[in-house]
Amino acid sequence: MCGIVGYIGPKGAFDILIQGLKRLEYRGYDSAGVAMVDADGKINVHKSRGKVANLERVARAGDTSGSLGIAHTRWATHGEPNDINAHPHVSQSGEIALVHNGTIENYAVLKQALEKHGYTFKSETDTEVLVQLIDYVKHHNQCTLQEAVREALLQVDGAYAIAVVEKGDPDTLIVARKSSPLVIGVGEGETFIASDATPIIGYTDRVIYLKDNEMAIIKRGGDLSIRNVKSSTPTQIDIQQLKLSLAQLEKGGYDTFMLKEIFEQPSTLRDCLRGRITDDCSRVVLAGVEMHKDVFLKAKRITLVACGTSWHAALIGKRLIQDFCRIPVEVEYASEFRYGNPVLDSDDVVIAISQSGETADTLAAIELAKEKGAFVYGVCNVVGASIPRATDSGTYIHVGPEIGVASTKAFTGQVTVLTLLALAIGQLRGVTDKDTVRSVASALREIPDVIEETLKCDPEVKNISRIFTYAHNFLYLGRGYNYPTALEGALKLKEISYIHAEGYPAAEMKHGPIALIDQEMPSVIIAPSDYLYDKIISNVQQVKSRGGAVVAIVSKGNTAMNDIADYCIEIPAVPACLTPLVASIPLQLMAYYIAVNKGKDVDQPRNLAKSVTVE
Repeated sequence: MCGIVGYIGPKGAFDILIQGLKRLEYRGYDSAGVAMVDADGKINVHKSRGKVANLERVARAGDTSGSLGIAHTRWATHGEPNDINAHPHVSQSGEIALVHNGTIENYAVLKQALEKHGYTFKSETDTEVLVQLIDYVKHHNQCTLQEAVREALLQVDGAYAIAVVEKGDPDTLIVARKSSPLVIGVGEGETFIASDATPIIGYTDRVIYLKDNEMAIIKRGGDLSIRNVKSSTPTQIDIQQLKLSLAQLEKGGYDTFMLKEIFEQPSTLRDCLRGRITDDCSRVVLAGVEMHKDVFLKAKRITLVACGTSWHAALIGKRLIQDFCRIPVEVEYASEFRYGNPVLDSDDVVIAISQSGETADTLAAIELAKEKGAFVYGVCNVVGASIPRATDSGTYIHVGPEIGVASTKAFTGQVTVLTLLALAIGQLRGVTDKDTVRSVASALREIPDVIEETLKCDPEVKNISRIFTYAHNFLYLGRGYNYPTALEGALKLKEISYIHAEGYPAAEMKHGPIALIDQEMPSVIIAPSDYLYDKIISNVQQVKSRGGAVVAIVSKGNTAMNDIADYCIEIPAVPACLTPLVASIPLQLMAYYIAVNKGKDVDQPRNLAKSVTVE
């Protein structure tokens, strides 16, 4: 969840580190800190509770010299957010500084052992235990920092991405990773490290994605070597080209990243669809499926694993795959799947869905599925992330960097790819006829234009949102393909406005939630003109008869709902299987404007971070 950045080269490190932290702040913003090693080898550490702007103000009042530095923006796991618990952490000897993303699971045992050797601890963090352990190993074994880092990591259980510097050595930066992401940017005589590629963009387009159990020793001037932590043997350096631009990381005239990302969806879905549907719409072509036709032909069952918004996309994917492929499908929370005892074999396909490609629970679910012999297919946004590397095959959603913590364009990208995947497997297995493929693929190819039209509801949604800014509870209802859309709408509202909201299948309202409905609890009901419309009408009437206010999402031209619902937001008519892509747009906008009206920070909501890389 936390963000790490580091630099070694001819330039002053501080400004590069601060800029990098600002780009990584979506990963955590409880506290932040920097450590620079100056030309004399002195370590200057500055830390502050709160956002990176607080750190920048505090640090500029002190010594920020040095062309080697490490920095960190924190999402708290062990210890409350404060200056003491902020990273970097410095060893008791004052010789070693370290930043860390991840969780050291056996930190309590290590801490007790270190206390017996005279170490005392200032913070409540597991990270301080790690830096003290490295310090102990270095002095006890009288070895180099590189050797001490490796030996310490062999004693650690859990996940980590770390960057380490040493007093007296302004020419060396050591980094390592296990189950937490770390990227190395290779420049001209300078090197950058970060939790993801965003801080590196603008400096170099050459990157190395460090693999699990790898440690890199980076020297001034760009000299770099990578070794396996367990065996200490050198590993091959694989430099890849980064295909991101600075423009993708800027707000582009919008007030927030979230609003920008909502309005980007027509263009991001065009990128997502490009080259995947033939010109005559007769076929869907996904390289990940084409290369493994035998796997999908023999598949007896498909299990989708995901977390959060990706789990909602997976629920839509379940219905898509069952409808178009006629294969039994299950959907599991990755956090439950990884600790269950799933029945899997070589005829099972597990589809892992993650925007970041670094979600800890989803990665663990992948490992378990592979151990049991299942074929694992990834649906991910971030190129080069851990999940694409861990899976047997997969498809990128190609929607570009998503900076806002509340996912918007990644959700529609995931649903789009899952629609393509269902069509591709269905046509491969011969259970979806050509006319159906052509009809749905043709409609899907028009979805970017349809969403562009849907976004014209922005002023209307903005006005409606003012009315409900002070609600304390919301109910979101949908049926069929749009039950998961209701779940996603409720999640968006919860995440950024802090209003309690629940999503339900509309028919389940009578089995409990209807007891909550009164004049103080509005309902948002997704009611497109599809085969379930008459059923939804009945649900709306049940809410209205109990005094509840109703905001209805209806197909364009449907005037019947105007006489029942309090407010109707029209969306263009599309095939039922594609309605989640369109209906989610006004739900995203509604959550956004309610949160803005309440004065909330929509890009960085409290207690949340973009990439959940710890349990």
